[in-house]
Amino acid sequence: MRVTSCPDSYTPNQFGQKVDISLPRFSPLITAVPLLLCAHSVFGQQNPICVAPETTGLDDEPFLSQSEDIAPTTMTIEAGSVDLKVGPDPAAILTGGVLIRRDNRLAGADSAVYDPVTEALSLTGQVRYKDPTTSVTSDSAELSYSTGRIYFAGAEFQLGNGSSRGAADEIEISRNGTLSLTKVNYTTCPPGSNDWLIEAADINLDTRAGKGKAKNVTLRFQGIPILYAPRLTFPIGDARLTGFLAPEIGRAGRSGNEIRLPWYWNISENYDATITPRLLTDRGLMVGSEFRYLTKKNSGVAQFEYLANDSQFGGKRQFMSLEHRTLFDNGWRNTVDYRQISDDTYFEDLGGSLSTASITHLNRSAAFDYFGENWSFLGRVQEYQTIDEMIAPNNAPYRRLPQVRISAQWPTRPLGLRYDIDTELVYFDRDVGVTGWRLNAMPQVSWSLERPGWFVKPAVALQFTQYELENTEPGQRTSPSRTLPTSSLDIGMILERTLGSSNKLVQTIEPRLLYVHTPFREQSDLPVFDTIEPDLNLVQLFRKNRFLGVDRIADTDQLSIGITSRVFNASSGSEIVTATIGQTLYLSEQGVTFPGQPNVTNDSSDYIAELRFLIYKNFNFDIGHQWGSGANGTAKSEARLQYQPATNKVLNLAYRFRRQTLEQTDVSWSWPLSSKWNFVGRYNYSLRDNKSLEQFFGLEYESCCWGLRLVSRRYVSTRNGERNSLIGIQLVLKGMASVGTRADRILERGILGYSREFE
Repeated sequence: MRVTSCPDSYTPNQFGQKVDISLPRFSPLITAVPLLLCAHSVFGQQNPICVAPETTGLDDEPFLSQSEDIAPTTMTIEAGSVDLKVGPDPAAILTGGVLIRRDNRLAGADSAVYDPVTEALSLTGQVRYKDPTTSVTSDSAELSYSTGRIYFAGAEFQLGNGSSRGAADEIEISRNGTLSLTKVNYTTCPPGSNDWLIEAADINLDTRAGKGKAKNVTLRFQGIPILYAPRLTFPIGDARLTGFLAPEIGRAGRSGNEIRLPWYWNISENYDATITPRLLTDRGLMVGSEFRYLTKKNSGVAQFEYLANDSQFGGKRQFMSLEHRTLFDNGWRNTVDYRQISDDTYFEDLGGSLSTASITHLNRSAAFDYFGENWSFLGRVQEYQTIDEMIAPNNAPYRRLPQVRISAQWPTRPLGLRYDIDTELVYFDRDVGVTGWRLNAMPQVSWSLERPGWFVKPAVALQFTQYELENTEPGQRTSPSRTLPTSSLDIGMILERTLGSSNKLVQTIEPRLLYVHTPFREQSDLPVFDTIEPDLNLVQLFRKNRFLGVDRIADTDQLSIGITSRVFNASSGSEIVTATIGQTLYLSEQGVTFPGQPNVTNDSSDYIAELRFLIYKNFNFDIGHQWGSGANGTAKSEARLQYQPATNKVLNLAYRFRRQTLEQTDVSWSWPLSSKWNFVGRYNYSLRDNKSLEQFFGLEYESCCWGLRLVSRRYVSTRNGERNSLIGIQLVLKGMASVGTRADRILERGILGYSREFE
């Protein structure tokens, strides 16, 4: 039977109103007996109820959307048989299986009664309702066309892809998209398992506003109540909603036990804030806040942490930061980066890792910049807060008040020449030592000849630097300057061949030569504002100045030689082996150095080599090595072996060496012990100091609907080697919340390749 409410006289209602919960398929088969009649004259209505010979069920995928000849506002009803009752109380009695369809919403039952006076349809016997996001089964239901109300009694529901389910004594769906449930229980556990369960007296879901409200809520885990709330407000779907987030509980070592209770404030569509009270039992109550904003032109994050009285430290402690960015319509950009802490040991005591404890300076800068097609501009003011008490004032970084940099390039000039110029004007300021202005300008002319398989790039540059200094030492010039030409020739090739008879592998050999000549200029009377000599690596090997910065330009007559070879899969392009080795040959002695350092008298630099290759299937090996000739030996070495046969299986072995600085081994892993248990850990050991730097071990358990992480961690947390301990327990209720310490953050930071998520 097909009952058709025709679109030309049909008043749209919210029957089957889509709500922001979704449920899986159910499988009653409802068949229709082929009948054909028209009840238009019986009820005397303009909207005919027509019976069509069709057979279908709620599981037939074609019925998830209307056929093209039926309007979206048309509702069809199919049944095995129909009995039309006329008189003062007209009705249509539908039996033999009933199917109601409108657009992509379906409802079905064993039988139904349609009342044309109240425009209501009552369903009884194995009632089913389904749309792309909702599935409900109940004993009986009532559908009101005039009010758009749908009511279910004794209902069970399923959400999403079927992982979420529950039951309620009553469910009511209104025209405006609200869903009301009475005496509800909810879980993501499969049928037959209620490892965790939420019980509530009443739940109201406003799908249009994207929020829900519940009364007398109890969260049970393994039958034990672990959380109760008289009232609870929560978001539906991706909607943001003001309220408390899941608490974090754990052990924070020297700070005692730790409890965090974040409160989220949904200020508006593009503004929000999180306020987090943090109780440290051995220090006191700390309050942290984070404010985020996003507009058409502006975005940023502001953070503030405050501890009124640290009982161990003996005073107040605070941290603040601001990251801001503005994008103007004309291509200009503004960025602000500001950080400040109250004392030098703030991160050591209240941070969570050795990396934060080893921070020596905090950046504070504000900049305007522009990147055009042929030129760029940077204007910036910058200073640092030095938080390492071991750094003397005369070694602290300079403030830039201000810094202005302009660069321009003209790439397509006559004869294929390219013209570039970089200019910079900076005022360097500091409380002690020499200060002043520095102007640097470097025009350059280059030419590039590139052909398939090779290139040649000669270039000539002239660097001019002028200083105007204050607070100089007696006898030191106040306006020193320097002019230096630099010529270079960069040559490279890319040779390629196939390997084996199948031609599945391709090998390349890529030699490169860089010759640089810069004459000697006396620079000992120039200050050192922001110039360093970085560690040697493959990038530094092919730079034209061994110093990074313009306070020192190395005199050199050098030849940098490097060769790279790659083997990759011809069809996929994935690299199997990549190997590089290089060295710089010094053809003359170098005389420019930093104050107090000797001249460079070596004939060559150290060798630099890197090797990355896939050993076998899921085994990857990377090694980087720097060594010198003669008695110099190894200067740096890094090696890492990773075995990752699956996304949830990873084993990392690493070794790091720096001459006279460090020598460390590192082992980390995430490995399943069974289908439910997973063993995780990391052990970072200093061979130089004969002690561990960080170690943590943990277990993960994952069931069908919940997961548990237990991690014990001990690590060096201060620059003087003091240790801290942490015990974290994290309970994850799938599809609901995470309670306890965020142990997953520790694992993600400490185990390369860790990606185990409780889905």
